[in-house]
Amino acid sequence: MALLTRKIGLSLGADVCWPICYEEILEKLALAPKLGRDTLRFEVSRVAIDPFRLDDPSKYDVVIDRLTHWYSLSREWIKKAVILNGTYVFNNPWSVQANEKHTTYCAMMRLGLPIPRTWLLPPKAYEEKPDLQVTLERYAKLFDIGEMGKDLGYPLFMKPYDGGGWVGVNKIDDDKALREAYEKSGRFVMHLQQGVFPFESFVRCIGVGPQTRTVKYDPTKPLHERYLPDHDFLADEDESLLEDTTLTINSFFGWDFNSCEALLKGGIWYPIDFANPCPDSQVTSLHVHFPWLVKAKLRWSLFCAATKKPMRMNLDWQPFFAIAAEDMPQRDKLAAYAAIAHERFETERFSEFCDEHLAHLDEVAWEFFGTPRAREAIQGKVAALFPAHEHEQFTEHFWQKIQEWRESDAAQRTTAGA
Repeated sequence: MALLTRKIGLSLGADVCWPICYEEILEKLALAPKLGRDTLRFEVSRVAIDPFRLDDPSKYDVVIDRLTHWYSLSREWIKKAVILNGTYVFNNPWSVQANEKHTTYCAMMRLGLPIPRTWLLPPKAYEEKPDLQVTLERYAKLFDIGEMGKDLGYPLFMKPYDGGGWVGVNKIDDDKALREAYEKSGRFVMHLQQGVFPFESFVRCIGVGPQTRTVKYDPTKPLHERYLPDHDFLADEDESLLEDTTLTINSFFGWDFNSCEALLKGGIWYPIDFANPCPDSQVTSLHVHFPWLVKAKLRWSLFCAATKKPMRMNLDWQPFFAIAAEDMPQRDKLAAYAAIAHERFETERFSEFCDEHLAHLDEVAWEFFGTPRAREAIQGKVAALFPAHEHEQFTEHFWQKIQEWRESDAAQRTTAGA
């Protein structure tokens, strides 16, 4: 009989609040699950940015990666750790690097999802390179962007084909605005995408492994109010469809942690933005949804670490494409795609693990989010984002949001246990 340690690394950039909550709750869980005759323990630490020798061992069994989509050194260390050391990483680093929004649109069109019609435009300006001018003179043809506007209809959206964080996104209402926006787009390679208007609902579905949470979303509001506190706002069939859509996308691209934005119009959910493999994790935007995310990260990382879940380095899209080629209703295809996702995420085994070893997580998290340490985590993130004169105001604002969640959660668990 041996005591085995599983090590979880947090690869972080500007994240403040959720890592503190993750670390504190993990310590309070005091886990010691059995693995055969052995007992497991878990350690968590922050991943340092260091030079590394390629044959150095990795001390981590699992890494939650919030940095390598933009920081190259850490991305290359992550790749090394996966290939040479068998580390499991959220998310597949090759997929994050290779699959931008453009690829995700094309792939989900292949699977039959109702992606709004989209054009890809050459950039308006270029970085000078030795062969640039002759290439453009020979092969870049003049085009009338107004014709593309007519094809899609107004309003439409212009946005970077690989962008994130709403950078460079423009709502275009007419031909004049389209031409002006393109003139100002610089070196961005832009999508023009048909607008889904008027839409009846805007939802962001967050996925962490096989876990999903659908959140009502309003992009017109300030960042800290975009995730709405509404619950039970979806019909069961709509929620099931959005969950299957999110799981399909995430498993297709090897993303354990991703979010899918979708708009409802005329009874159809249109996925519009779903290449988000490092989605918002901050209490200052998620507020009442923040505890769910912290718990979801804990469950999935602990399961992957405890079971030594192997990393799927190759994406293997063919099983999805085989279903896409079958003659069956699209909703049935989506369910079949989601079944692949559940197999790859080991959903049944994951649920059994959580039932056996993490049944007390909800209670431990509920207690933690009422502590001064939880308030400090909120205060730290507020201080990083808001001007000094608003620190106390918004710390109290988000603290009260978390307490609203605690009241609601306690009521739900009391009802469920009655």
